Amino acid sequence: MASKLFVLKTLLGVFTCVMGAALAYGFSLDYFFSCFSPRARWMQVALTDFVISISPISVWYFYKEPRWIMRVMFMFILFWLGSFIICGYILLQLLKLSPEQTLKDPFFFMLARPKSRDDVMGASNTRGGFSVVTTRIIYASLGCLMLAFLVFAWITDGSPFRSQVLSPCMVTLLIDLCIQAVIYSVWIGYKESSWTNALFWILCIVCFGSIGLCGYIVRELFYLTPDQPVYLILFNTSNRDVMLSDPLLLKNHHLHHDNI
Repeated sequence: MASKLFVLKTLLGVFTCVMGAALAYGFSLDYFFSCFSPRARWMQVALTDFVISISPISVWYFYKEPRWIMRVMFMFILFWLGSFIICGYILLQLLKLSPEQTLKDPFFFMLARPKSRDDVMGASNTRGGFSVVTTRIIYASLGCLMLAFLVFAWITDGSPFRSQVLSPCMVTLLIDLCIQAVIYSVWIGYKESSWTNALFWILCIVCFGSIGLCGYIVRELFYLTPDQPVYLILFNTSNRDVMLSDPLLLKNHHLHHDNI
C-alpha cells in the first residue's frame, strides 16, 4: 500500500505540473478567448463535458468542507483551473493522513469527512442535500444531455478529429479531461472488487468522458436505498458497511488522528 500511495502522490504532483503548463500554454496563445467562440461547436461540447466531469469533485468538496465561503471559492477556482486544483487538493488530503490512517485504509480516510467535530451517530442519520432518487435523476439527465449534445455537434459540425478543432483552449481542455479520467479511474479501482467491472467502467470514461462517468454514478446510486445518504457513493462496499454499522469506530479513528 505504501508503494501505491507513493506512486499516486508522484502522479498527482506530475499531473499538477502538466496541467499548470497546459494552462500557461492556452493563456499565452489567446488568453482562452477560443474557449468562448460561439461558432466552435466542439469547443462547446468539450466545455459541457468538462463542467459535468468536475461536478462529482465539487460534490465531494461540499461533503468534506463545511464553510460556504471556501465552497464558493473552490467552485470558482475549479472552473478556471480544473485538474490543476483537483490534483493539488487530493494531494493535500493524502499528505494530511496520519501514519495509522495510511496503513489502515488511506483512500477511505482521504475521501471521508472529519467526524470529530460533530456526533457521528447523529450525522449518519441526518438527511441533507439531494436525495438518492433526485441525484439519480440529475446524473441520468446530465448523461443524456451530454449524449444529445455530442450527436448534435457531430451532425452539424462533422467529425472532431481535424486540426481546425484543436484551438489552444481545446488542447488545454483535452489534457484536463485526460487527467480527470485517470483520477476517476483510481476511484473506480478503489470501489470495485472485480477488475473486470473496474476495467469496463474505466474504458467507458476514457472513451465517452462524462457520459460514462454519469452512467457509473447512476449505477452506483442504485446500490443505495432511498433513505441512505448520497455521500455513501464515495466509498466501496466494505467502507460503506463500517460507516453504517459502526460509526463510533470511525469516530475513534478520527479522534486518534486529531490527537496525534
